[in-house]
Formats: sequence, structure tokens, C-alpha cells
Amino acid sequence: MNIRTTLLLPLLLCCCLTAKAEEGSRLWLRQATGAEAQVTAPRGGATLQTATHELREAWKGQPITLRLKKDKFLGSEGFRITPLADRLELTAATERGLLYGAYHLLRLQESNGGHAFTPQQEITEVPAYDLRILNHWDNIDGTVERGYAGSSLWDWESLPEQGSDRYEAYARANASIGINGTVLNNVNASPRILSRSYIEKVKALADVFRPYGLRVYLSVNFASPMALDSLPTADPADKAVARWWKNKVKEIYRLIPDFGGFLVKANSEGQPGPCDYGRTHAEGANMLADALAPHGGIVMWRAFVYSPGDADRAKQAYIEFKPLDGKFRKNVIVQVKNGPVDFQPREPYSPLFGAMQQTPLMAELQITQEYLGHANHVAYLAPMWKEFFQYVPPTSLRAIAGVSNIGNSPNWCGHPLAQSNWYAFGRLAWNPALSAEAIADEWLVQTFRSLERQETSGVDEQAAYKAMKQILMESREAVVNYMMPLGLHHLFAWGHHYGPEPWCDIPGARPDWMPSYYHKADKEGIGFDRSSRGSNAVAQYPDSLARLLDDAYSCPEQFLLWFHHLPWNHPMQSGNSLWEELCRHYSLGVREVRKFQQLWDRARPYIDEERFLLVQSLLKIQVRDAVWWKDACLLYFQELSGLPFPDEMERPIHTLPQLKQVKLGISNYECPDAELLDSQR
Repeated sequence: MNIRTTLLLPLLLCCCLTAKAEEGSRLWLRQATGAEAQVTAPRGGATLQTATHELREAWKGQPITLRLKKDKFLGSEGFRITPLADRLELTAATERGLLYGAYHLLRLQESNGGHAFTPQQEITEVPAYDLRILNHWDNIDGTVERGYAGSSLWDWESLPEQGSDRYEAYARANASIGINGTVLNNVNASPRILSRSYIEKVKALADVFRPYGLRVYLSVNFASPMALDSLPTADPADKAVARWWKNKVKEIYRLIPDFGGFLVKANSEGQPGPCDYGRTHAEGANMLADALAPHGGIVMWRAFVYSPGDADRAKQAYIEFKPLDGKFRKNVIVQVKNGPVDFQPREPYSPLFGAMQQTPLMAELQITQEYLGHANHVAYLAPMWKEFFQYVPPTSLRAIAGVSNIGNSPNWCGHPLAQSNWYAFGRLAWNPALSAEAIADEWLVQTFRSLERQETSGVDEQAAYKAMKQILMESREAVVNYMMPLGLHHLFAWGHHYGPEPWCDIPGARPDWMPSYYHKADKEGIGFDRSSRGSNAVAQYPDSLARLLDDAYSCPEQFLLWFHHLPWNHPMQSGNSLWEELCRHYSLGVREVRKFQQLWDRARPYIDEERFLLVQSLLKIQVRDAVWWKDACLLYFQELSGLPFPDEMERPIHTLPQLKQVKLGISNYECPDAELLDSQR
């Protein structure tokens, strides 16, 4: 089997499974229905009716009374569950709060094995953030940028006349985990999304989502006035431009009264923006904010900016945005990626967090696995996000966004286990204090519990859950180990960000798109020097942390080569040299994924055959890719270091010249020379 076949296998399997009952389309919402529970509720709108319907269909416990009651503590979306002598009382200030409370009760029931139960004490839940938003990078032609689960969920051609059952299922899944907003289109936005015909399509989706408390937002192209109505400029200081945006916003709100607002990528990677006219990001954002403010809308302005030049790419967002602190309108939120470069398997947190004290900030996390093996590799990301929150207090953020991993694949996310990241994002967006372990437990029991065996839960079944949980909890660190350990980053092949290509050197290409820009490997050593002796990126962090990061002997080893260029013989905490430790990590990553295969096999008796076989096939791909990463990186770095492999290390099964022949197509991962790899396996 060549790499082209290997990488297309998940798609082929998905196509074969579309008619199967357990292809994964039900996500974590697999509870039995027809319970005919006793639910008493006041009269209300569609959202209250949805909450009541969900409980009547699936709740197995004592009777429930739903109450709408103003409560300053609960806010607009919190809820309180109170056990009384003969019933439960679910109280919230709004219908949305009752809906989230209903799903919380059902989650507790399913986590109890699907059995009826009664909470023993009062439960009060209030979301950490008012805005918990998915960002879809979906294009209006049906493609999805950095999407690995098929085409876009939105069939723009058939909207608004024709809908899809999946639109409501999507809204229901989001509501069940507390997500309350969705940006429908790519940040590299087509101006056409703001045309009248597309606004009517967006309205059709908004109408489906509304009963589930899900508001719609749009990414907008800053040059839309020029593209749609031939204005000569998009200068935010131009009165005609400001007037165009105000009129466009009014048009949107006439059709979608609860429209959320705009997400903007400007002056980044070729996108137009205010800097094209000598204006600042604040001036551009404020012009849009002024148009949205009368309607209650917001602007989410992305801080993902960098340009070719002398400045370290990891420093550029801070350099550009820190001077603008306090200059944005109140309804502007600056959206900052969790790390300072670009969704790498491991990054330190972006120093913009904590640096902009007078500006509302929101974290942008990536759910789709652009740099984590796409939908071919299992990589449970809750541990990554919990690591981020160790450095960035959740209370310092105004909102949170996640770049979606959802497509029209039968199982929504391409990889059955990738659904856990959609789920985990929603749960952490609601409550960042939840542990990654607890979220994994919730997701597993809801997603894989057999409805046919719901009355029994034997020791073997618990062992199966334990094995699956171990895969999830260890998966992200395994990916870091076999891809880029010890702070290495951006070693990916040109264009598609899938396989390894640390030697990549495209003539005339931007230096900061080349792996060598980041690893700086030579015969002396490896790593990007961001210490005070190098680019001094450490100075962007608080003083106490900066001092820690600035010293190679106190810098956490997981970030060592992010901040330091060190000799190959640099002593590590383990007693190994840096070269030996690199070899150990790459080898460990391969062993870990092989272990995942064994753990997954243990769960076979308790998983439907369709999902079991699909994950099994994907784990085979992941092992092959892990070996590919290990061999490519270590052979290349050995060529520079001239050092031998440690005695205990598994030797490469490829040669470096063979690996350099592997070329994956950007769009479809075609690999005409992939037989070179298979012939050596």
C-alpha cells in the first residue's frame, strides 16, 4: 500500500460505512429515547420547547419542573438544579439556561451508565465565558481550509430553499456542550458572503440554529465595499466606506435580528486590511464596531499577523498589537491564537495574553488538526488546552473560539476519536476548571456505551474504557514526541502541513515559511535562539517567566529548543546529551503509537465493528507516519550533527535520499513516489 492509498483509506472507509447504524453520526448523543418523562414547564418559545422535548424523550429520573426566574448570579445562561422531595427543579433566568440545564442532566444520567438517578445536592452551573464560538474555515465553494472531514457542512448552492437534517443535528450537538456561537465561513473570506443572496442563505441557517441558542457570525473581507459595490477604496477613515458598512449591517439585522457580528482576518497572509491605507488595526476594527454597536453586534479581530522581515515571527503579533492596547471600541475583542506562531503541536503561550490589560481578549484554539496529523492521527487536545490555561488564567479572557474540525463526513470529524476534541472544546469553554481526564470519561461513556448492554457494566467493559482513555490521555504527547519534541516546531513539508520535511528549501519562498527558519540546525547545534542573546522574544513575557526561559538550564525542556540554540552535546536533565534525548523522544513517540494499537484491540468486544475497524485502520496509518517522522528528522539532523544513534534506539528503516523523494500533493496528498517508503517497510 502506498502513501496515497494509505491517506485516502479513511475517506474510503467512511464512504463504505455511510449506511451503518454506528458510523459515528450520533456523536455523544446516543441516549435512548421514548422515556416519556414527567416534565412541567411554563409557556415559552422554541428554545424552551426544545429543552422540554429533550427531557421528555430521554430523562429517566424523577419528575422535573422547569422555572424561569431572574437570578443575577446565574446570568443569562447559567442554571440551578435543586432536588426536592418529589421532583427536581431546574431554574434559569432564560430559556437558553434551561436548555443547557436539560443537557447537563442528561449528561449526568449518561455518565451514570444511562440509569435513572437523582442528584443528592443542589447543582449550580454558570459558563466561564459569555461567548463560546466555533470558527468554521469553510469556503462558499464547499471546500474547507485545513478541513479533514470531507466537504463543508453548508450546502450553499441549495440554501435557502433546501435545508438538511444535519443542520439541526449540528446545532443540537453544540447546545449539548454549551457552544453558543458559530462563524460560518473562512477567515480568508470571500466578499460574496455579504451579498444579499448569501445573507438570505445565512438567515436560513440562523433560523434552524436559533432554538438551540446558537447565534451566527460571519468572517468578512475588509475590501468587501470595493468587491461588491465598486467603491474606490476600503479605507476605514473614508466616510463612504463607513456608510457602506453601516448599511450592510442594517441589511443583515433586518433578516437576522440576533446576528452576532464579524470575525476579521486583516493584513495577514495577503488579506486586505486597514494597514493598506496607513491605518491601524484598531482604526479598522473600530469602524466595523461602530456599524455593529447599535444592533448589539461585536467584532472579533484576529491578532494573527506576521510579515517577512528581520523580526522573529514569534514576536510580531506582540509588536504590532501591544501599542494598540486600550484603543479598541468596547465591542471589539482581539482574538489571539494560543501560541505565538501557528497552532504547533506544542507552543508556549502567546505573550499578548496578559500584555493587553485594557483590551478584551479571546483565545483562539485549533480543534482541527492542521499540524497534528490531520484526521489520520488520534490527538486528544484537552491536555494541550489545559496546559495553555496553566499559563493564561481563564479569568483574563473575555471569550473563547475554536477552529472547527467538522465536515460532511458521516462521523462529522473524519476520525471517530477526533469527535472528542469538539466535545472537549465545548466543555472547557463552559468550564475551564474541568480536567482533561474528566472530560474524556464523559465523552467515552456517552460515545461508546452500548445501548444494548446498558443494564450491565462488567469489569471487562470498564477495562475497555480504561484502555480507550489511556489512548486519549497519552495521544497528544505521543504526537509531540514523534514530530517535534523539546520545543522544535514547524518542521512540516511545504504547503499541506502533514509530513516531515526539515530539509525543505524552496527557492524564492519566504524564509519564515521554511523549516530551517525555525530549527536552525547546523553542525554546532539546533534550536531557535529567542533568549536575550538572540531575538529576545523572552522579553515579551513577564519578568519572572522571562528569567526562567532565558536560561537554558532553567527553561522547561518541553520549550528548550523554542527559546535556545544549543550544542548537540548540551547536557539534559536525564543525563543524556541533547542529541541522545532527541533520539529518545522520537523513538518513544513511535513506541507509544504502537501501544495505542494494542490498547485499542482490547476494546474490540465493547465497540461496534464499524467504528472499531475504522480507528484500527487509522492507527496503522499513524504508526507508519510516526516512523516516517522519526526517520526523516533524525536522519536529517544526524547528517548535520555527525553523531551516532544511541545503542538502544530503533534504527531507521528508510534512507534520507528516499525520504527526500516523497512529495505529497497539497490538495489530495497524492504521492507518486510513495512506493519508495513501502518498499523499505
